[in-house]
Amino acid sequence: MAPIERIVAQGSLDGIELKWLPPMGSFRFLADPFGWWRDGHLCVFVEAYDYRVRRGTIEVLTYDRNFELVDRQPALSCPWHLSYPFLIEDEGEMWMLPEGQRSGQLTLYRSVHWPAVWEPAWTIPLDTVGIDSSPIFHQGRWWLFYASSRREEDKMATLHCAWAERLRGPWTPHPLSPVRNDMSGARPGGTPYVDGDEIVLPVQDCSRTYGGAISTLRVKVTPSTFTARRGATILPPASAAPFVEGLHTLSAAGAVTLVDMKRTELSAHGLAIELRREAGKLRRRLLGTR
Repeated sequence: MAPIERIVAQGSLDGIELKWLPPMGSFRFLADPFGWWRDGHLCVFVEAYDYRVRRGTIEVLTYDRNFELVDRQPALSCPWHLSYPFLIEDEGEMWMLPEGQRSGQLTLYRSVHWPAVWEPAWTIPLDTVGIDSSPIFHQGRWWLFYASSRREEDKMATLHCAWAERLRGPWTPHPLSPVRNDMSGARPGGTPYVDGDEIVLPVQDCSRTYGGAISTLRVKVTPSTFTARRGATILPPASAAPFVEGLHTLSAAGAVTLVDMKRTELSAHGLAIELRREAGKLRRRLLGTR
């Protein structure tokens, strides 16, 4: 357990105590954790994914100061896949900006009753439907970093940027977007923070595999310029075994940092689920051609 600044400074998670979220059971996983402290409790919002339906929802897990789980409940569900529940406090209210690109738009949600009741407030039109959109307020403006949803390779290799005077917009896409094309460091992967005159943005290193590691970009940006320096690659520590196949979220929650590490398990039942799904796709395609 350590603040995000310490992890970025040392370039690794080595020597840092880990506490795991509860397991989900077969064919499910938790991912993309984002946390917020309120009234002495840490609320951890996560993507809860079920392979059997191929759709993620948002759940919230509440911990006390001793990091003991005291509550767990659904927070947001839509007909489309949801993930990356980025949290923002602005103008005295709490907001969530989850990734929901299959809806065809980027939607900002307002907290109606913390932490489990949310309502859609605004859509944010951009130059593309943003993936893993990550906002931060810096030097009098809101900046939004996101990946493009246009092509599969763009989802992992492009970084776009937009700016606005207010969180609810209107947002202006940066004239240099995509501001970065790099499979090893473009797609956002956590909460940005300000260090001096730079924004430190966690990004995913997908050069080996999707979500294989986290790096950071030190960004200097204005409405007409953009520069970025890439930092060290942060890999899962050996102490996280067997969850050492990837690390693709690094998000700040006060004195602690939430991370997302993974492993892959194969089973006969899981393969059967995939075969049935692929057979159903083929059957629907054949029926559609008749």
